[in-house]
Amino acid sequence: MQNICLDMDCTQLRAKVVSGELSSVALVTAVLDAIEVRDTQINAYITVFREQALARAAEIDARIARGASVGQLAGVPVAIKDNLCFTQGPTTCASQILAGFHAPYDATVVQRLLDQDAVILGKLNMDEFAMGSSTENSSMKKTTNPWDMNRVPGGSSGGSAAAVAAGLCSVALGSDTGGSIRQPASFCGVVGLKPTYGRVSRYGLVAYGSSLDQIGPLTRTVRDSALMLNVIAGHDPKDSTCVDAATAPLCDYTADLDAPVEGLRIGVVPELNVGADAQVQTALNTALEAYKAMGAELKALALPHADYAIAAYYVIATAEASSNLARYDGVHYGHRTKDPKDYVEVYSKSRAEGFGAEVKRRIMLGTYALSSGYYDAYYLKALKVRNLIRQDFTRAFQQCDCVMMPVSPTTAFKIGEKTADPLQMYLADIYTISANLAGIPALSVPCGFDSQTLPIGLQILGPAFSEARMLRIARMYERQAQWHKHTPNMS
Repeated sequence: MQNICLDMDCTQLRAKVVSGELSSVALVTAVLDAIEVRDTQINAYITVFREQALARAAEIDARIARGASVGQLAGVPVAIKDNLCFTQGPTTCASQILAGFHAPYDATVVQRLLDQDAVILGKLNMDEFAMGSSTENSSMKKTTNPWDMNRVPGGSSGGSAAAVAAGLCSVALGSDTGGSIRQPASFCGVVGLKPTYGRVSRYGLVAYGSSLDQIGPLTRTVRDSALMLNVIAGHDPKDSTCVDAATAPLCDYTADLDAPVEGLRIGVVPELNVGADAQVQTALNTALEAYKAMGAELKALALPHADYAIAAYYVIATAEASSNLARYDGVHYGHRTKDPKDYVEVYSKSRAEGFGAEVKRRIMLGTYALSSGYYDAYYLKALKVRNLIRQDFTRAFQQCDCVMMPVSPTTAFKIGEKTADPLQMYLADIYTISANLAGIPALSVPCGFDSQTLPIGLQILGPAFSEARMLRIARMYERQAQWHKHTPNMS
């Protein structure tokens, strides 16, 4: 039973629990036991709620025994990224400045998981305040890739991707500001979905870049991603940026999931794709040929402002981070320096001691971009570039149903390989950042392995609020290629 999360999807697990064939307590115990054994190597979890999870599983079993109705995730073991507020334990964002902080409320997405009777196992490791692409910026621990323990799982949702890939939870939630769901999904061989900005409530997500952040699922299959989107999507009056049903009607994302998209037109950007490693390009081209064999038409497109995406992103994101992280001052909550001389020292020393190097770097970049005399030259100009990138995608989607490209230029790199050169780490986000700037949905679906048996992801981008069709497009390929059935050797 220790590989049960690798053997069955959420729907199958729920069916066994509801039928009584498998108790929720037995299922959750098996996964918790697997965490005790395997997570000593992977370090995906910051906090595990063993007693609370078992108590909740027992309560779900009791309700099923009474014949009471249960939710879509009844008894399913789920884990959440540690930047999502949950009253059951600490919410640290993998930062020392929030060590020991307990949120006074649950994030909307967490409440929606609980409403559907999911069992939350624990909080997952991440780059500090979601700032990074490898999970090496965590102040708590270094998470490794289940496919190769010497390599990173990606970031910032590296703990979420690693836990799903290793079977240490059935599904997980992450957040995506510039690729932080899709890139670790690609590196760990799982499915990662970044919904349209506003499709999922951000209430209770600790903010990094508020106009870019979006919560989404990491799962082993496209069907599980669709199911999770059913659970977490929808209007929330607590989040003013969350769209209502009149603007973007909800649907059952699992309905018609196996129905191929007829007359599918796939946009490809040849000039952009050549920046990826040869093996990544080969996997991408093989996937595109598979779509052609299924009747899709490939259309060459141009995204003329894609070259400016990284520059624009690292101005906008750091400027918003500078503003959002100003609240961590050693006064209201979080880390406070010992024996300060005055309030200036409270503020400066608390932040110096509590924040890691990458967070400090991004705060300084953002503060500079927003400072007097530089606002127009940097931040305002970046916003104009963002609008041009959004217009590029609007024009592209007039010619095609989706755009396909790599998720990352490379497969998972070695731990420590890029930490000395932040610019090289930033450049690794070249394929994922544009979707956040444009506010459109995008996902990563496994499309093969390189010569070292490291997973490769195919990125699918669609128009705003086209998640239902995008998931069907991903499922077309998943059903034919079956890459999701490959699992890492954890022996």
